[in-house]
Amino acid sequence: MSEFQSLSHSKWDCKYHLVFVPKWRKKILYGKIREFLIPKFRELALQKDCKIIKGNMVQDHVHMLIEIPPKYSVAEIVGYIKGKSAIAVARQFSGRQRNFNGEQLWARGYAVSTVGFEEAQIHAYIKNQERLDSAGRDESGEF
Repeated sequence: MSEFQSLSHSKWDCKYHLVFVPKWRKKILYGKIREFLIPKFRELALQKDCKIIKGNMVQDHVHMLIEIPPKYSVAEIVGYIKGKSAIAVARQFSGRQRNFNGEQLWARGYAVSTVGFEEAQIHAYIKNQERLDSAGRDESGEF
């Protein structure tokens, strides 16, 4: 069994498998952007008391196994991670320091499923995403 965590009035074990894609499913998640986003995702998750257990970024989508406390909704966390990471990428790679109107890195929406006893299967699935990527590169997208 998994270890439960605690908030002031609850014990919880809330894990979710998230998948989201760049705008127009462009194959842009490689090279310097990938190296930049991996620590940025972990940093943003920690700011909201979340923990990324496993993650993988292939060229045109992101898989993430994330632990979210029940005080936050999944939509709130995904919106936060996608929004702040898009601003950070624009700041880092577009040279923009202000006025981020129109900066669209991520497509609207995401796919989510709750993870219970099949956590080992989700770990294996995320791990094998890099191998299944048809145009695989030498760099690892694991985080």
